[in-house]
Amino acid sequence: MDTYASSGVDYEVLDRTKRAAGAAAAASAHQLAAHGGREFPASRGQSAYVFELGGQTLAFVLECLGTKSLVALEYARQTGHNRWADVARDTVAAVVNDLASVGALPLVVNAYFATGSDDWFALPGAMDELVRGWSAACAESGATWGGGETPTLRGLVTAGAIELAGSSVGAVPAGRAPLLGADLRAGDEIVLIGSNGLHANGASLARAVAAAAPAGWATPLPSGRHLGDAVLDPTVNYVPLVRALLAADLPITYLAHITGHGWRKIMRAEQDLHYVIDTLPPVPEVLTELTARAPLTPDEAYATFNMGAGFAVFCRPGTAPALLDTAHHAGYQAQLAGTVHPGPRAVTITPLDITYPGDTLLLR
Repeated sequence: MDTYASSGVDYEVLDRTKRAAGAAAAASAHQLAAHGGREFPASRGQSAYVFELGGQTLAFVLECLGTKSLVALEYARQTGHNRWADVARDTVAAVVNDLASVGALPLVVNAYFATGSDDWFALPGAMDELVRGWSAACAESGATWGGGETPTLRGLVTAGAIELAGSSVGAVPAGRAPLLGADLRAGDEIVLIGSNGLHANGASLARAVAAAAPAGWATPLPSGRHLGDAVLDPTVNYVPLVRALLAADLPITYLAHITGHGWRKIMRAEQDLHYVIDTLPPVPEVLTELTARAPLTPDEAYATFNMGAGFAVFCRPGTAPALLDTAHHAGYQAQLAGTVHPGPRAVTITPLDITYPGDTLLLR
């Protein structure tokens, strides 16, 4: 088990499919003009689609949780602990963090709860906790829960399981342009915002690790916590951070949500730039455990997990101290971690002597 692909998730295959779909989707852009709107073409391949209608710049995103809901199901069966509220918070955070990455703040969030049978709804307290967590995450994001869909998909979703996803529409504050990477320059500073664990990517690999461990999800970590308990810590919601940064009117040039593809997401912008990271954040205990048990080399670990950094903020030279102060006051761990250099496009993590060339992250 030496790569994420060995757990059944091959990003090279997935990205190739996404690029083909993206090309077909881009061909439909002219239809927006029929409604008096226009798209921001540079938003294609970003974390959210951005368009203008009626003089307002809006963003839209659809995101799913993936297999982390299976972790909650397996952990509950093994230990009796109900973590559905945390899984709901995870799903909302996966949605709104992507939306905020283009400089938009969520207005409405919709839910998608798909089950394979009625058995999931019979789980003690599961639906109540799911609703509680979803509501709390929407409140934290400053968004209205608009509704959603709860299909029963027999034969498509595993009986007794649930698939969680959501969508959101948000607005870029008046007078601001969306953050799509065009303003990035060599010399910009890179501030990494701390994560608290696995977040919403890497669950397939975590499940493979748990399946190979004699105690499964009850495997103890050095702190004494169960592996499953730590894996289910909900994703940090970065919307309050982005709201605070925009309110402070700091010269932010780009934002990146570090999810699938790990730290390669730092180079999500199309710009031909080299992102050099000189300072690493602390790695959460659960990620240290997963990378050791998989096992993953540092190169594989930082290309798979967030490794302690769930979000990256890029700003003009000399701005990082004010940005750090704003982030800390908003309750986030943050550190000046590196700088942007002229291309070719790549991410280099100097303390680990790792470089990810640009062709390892092809989203367009």
